[in-house]
Amino acid sequence: MSTERQDARRHPIILLQDALSNLCVFVCSIMLVVLIATFGWLVFGRYVLNVTPTWVEQLALLLICYITLLGAGVGIHENSHLGVTMFRDAMPQPVQKVVLLLSDIILAAFGAVMFVASIELFNFGWSTLLPMLNIPESFRTLSSVMCGGLLFFFCGLRAALRFSDMFRSTSFIQDLEEAI
Repeated sequence: MSTERQDARRHPIILLQDALSNLCVFVCSIMLVVLIATFGWLVFGRYVLNVTPTWVEQLALLLICYITLLGAGVGIHENSHLGVTMFRDAMPQPVQKVVLLLSDIILAAFGAVMFVASIELFNFGWSTLLPMLNIPESFRTLSSVMCGGLLFFFCGLRAALRFSDMFRSTSFIQDLEEAI
């Protein structure tokens, strides 16, 4: 790995993004284990004890919201989300850079809108309790707030780096993507 690529990975903001992404993956992994364990308890309770634990379904819905939305934020950061690149790849290199920049700007804007709208939902649901769990409904919408924030943070920074690369002789974002 060249020195420039190593420098691209050592930038403090990139390290912060990587740490945040890794934290999200770790939290989602723990939630997945909890989800599997609680469904094991549901099956055991229903078929062995003949007493169905009703709270498991509500907890599963809550965990699925976090696993899905935090995972989506990580997918955006790691460029592992589903995308159709055939048209972009067929374009000349300068046009590809502009399309990638616009894509990041649009995703960052979507993340900002999602963040703001989800905060409204979070505030609205604070007085309503989730059935069986007796915790505020806002805990379910908190995952949307977090996802919107992650999208804005990850895509906004990537857009800023792509924009700055248009005026540099070396490409920071290309070195960064190649280092991944």
